[in-house]
Amino acid sequence: MDSQPVDDGYCVACGPLSAIGLKLTFAAADDKSVTSRTVVESPFQGWRGVVHGGVVAMLLDEAMAYAAAAHGVIGVTGEMKMRFRDTVRVGEPLVLRANVLWQRRNVLGIEASVSDESGRLLASATGSFVGRGTVEPGTRFAQLS
Repeated sequence: MDSQPVDDGYCVACGPLSAIGLKLTFAAADDKSVTSRTVVESPFQGWRGVVHGGVVAMLLDEAMAYAAAAHGVIGVTGEMKMRFRDTVRVGEPLVLRANVLWQRRNVLGIEASVSDESGRLLASATGSFVGRGTVEPGTRFAQLS
């Protein structure tokens, strides 16, 4: 594996070139937290009308990656612990949020959440990301290769 990950635009979560992906986009706030709004459709369901739990994990993981990037770090997931709090429904607007809690050398502790539009928490995660390079905050990953 290369020491620095390369985004070629085909990420299933955020890649603009992925034919099957979610094409997530994130905005960073002044405090370097990140937010994204999305609707997950039925190709990503588990049980009828319910977003597959692995896809919910992908949403949380992607939000954490973008929070790391908002801090200037290209990172890979070292560890992630998640908690499902309520049903994540197919076809309903979702809000993803993440922020860095701490940084020690090249490791960042990050928290993320998936909520509905009313702010009801549906899933959350904490994790650690290991830095594999740097990025200018605000740069879209796919522009880096």
